Amino acid sequence: MISPNLPEESDLLKAILEPLLEDLEYWFQRSQHLLETEEMSFLTPSQQSDLLYRVTEVQREVRVAKTLFQATGGQVGIEMAVLIPWHQLLTECWQVATRFRIEQANPAKN
Repeated sequence: MISPNLPEESDLLKAILEPLLEDLEYWFQRSQHLLETEEMSFLTPSQQSDLLYRVTEVQREVRVAKTLFQATGGQVGIEMAVLIPWHQLLTECWQVATRFRIEQANPAKN
């Protein structure tokens, strides 16, 4: 039996997935900007370029998912098999950004 107090599936998707996609867009955009504008002394140019490439590819995927989500009125979800690699890449970006900021704050230790 369906409880009248539970939101519809589409309402639940909108409440969870919409802000998640917006957050992913925001954080990947920040990561892209950092990777394009700063040199990471702890990454080779090839590693930094590869990370930037992966970020831009995932940004496209997130935009497509968000567009489909909006076009269907929030009637479609995203498989966990898709979200997990996005989250893993975002975690990697956060680790790079954190290390970069630590090294910027402590230049004598570089």
